[in-house]
Amino acid sequence: MSTTTAPTPASAPVSKENPVKAPKASRRVRRRGETGLAGSLASHAVLTVASLIALFPILWLVYLSLGPDKDDYLHPGGIWDKMTFANYTFVLEHTQFFDWLKSSLIVTLGTTAIGVLIAATTGYAVSRMRFPGYKKFMWVLLVTQMFPVAVLMVPMYQILSDLKLIDSYVGLILVYCTTVIPYSAWLLKGYFDTIPFEIDEAGRVDGLTPFGTFFRLVLPLAKPGLAVAAFYNFLTAFSEVAFASTFMLSDTKYTLAVGLQSFVSEHDAQRNLMAATAVLIALPAAAFFYLVQKNLVTGLTAGGTKG
Repeated sequence: MSTTTAPTPASAPVSKENPVKAPKASRRVRRRGETGLAGSLASHAVLTVASLIALFPILWLVYLSLGPDKDDYLHPGGIWDKMTFANYTFVLEHTQFFDWLKSSLIVTLGTTAIGVLIAATTGYAVSRMRFPGYKKFMWVLLVTQMFPVAVLMVPMYQILSDLKLIDSYVGLILVYCTTVIPYSAWLLKGYFDTIPFEIDEAGRVDGLTPFGTFFRLVLPLAKPGLAVAAFYNFLTAFSEVAFASTFMLSDTKYTLAVGLQSFVSEHDAQRNLMAATAVLIALPAAAFFYLVQKNLVTGLTAGGTKG
């Protein structure tokens, strides 16, 4: 007894009358916000141009610092054939650069540490506590930033003179703290607002004092905001000129920003040495930025989510 099996469609012979149709390729669906190839290339091109524009002044400064003559900036094309590091050698060996660096680090790190500590406690108190006039207090801090340096110079000089703090690191640190603390307090207040209040309640349940809650629970969560405040304090104190040149009288106590002015006289300007010194000055700021850059973006964005 023989049986026959009818051919199934899958085993049907291929012929002109019965061609095999290839499956259609599934079309990729573009997700919302996803750009195509042209958009990606355009965005990368714009970012590349923006990066070059941002890097050009730095590269140009480094290039000018390699010119041996003070007038090479007038003919920059001639620097390429006579590049030298003699400017850096002269600055490091024949100027008071290391005294300026020591003064800058003392004043800058002191301002950063004291400024961040006071601003953090102030911002935390205004964020968590409700006392009469707490809103007006923050506005008073903001108003203190409205006065120009020229107006503040004379009264500050008189106060420091009465306290015998002229030409001292402590006096300059206190002056810088009056500048950086108000803004840093506003910044950190906004960041502390983003930290849930339940953290404080949990600390009180565990028996922590308000200071213990602040230092052991809240501050570790506020590292991004503290990094932004520290970076602002550091750059403000590191690059300030007006107060430092007025309150520091000894040339060995000049900060780097003030020492840079020593290359400019009434009738001459040693621009090649200025360029080399400027490059050296940028190194500590770049190193500090590298230390805090992981938390900068988070702190800048989170600190502005609440008022």
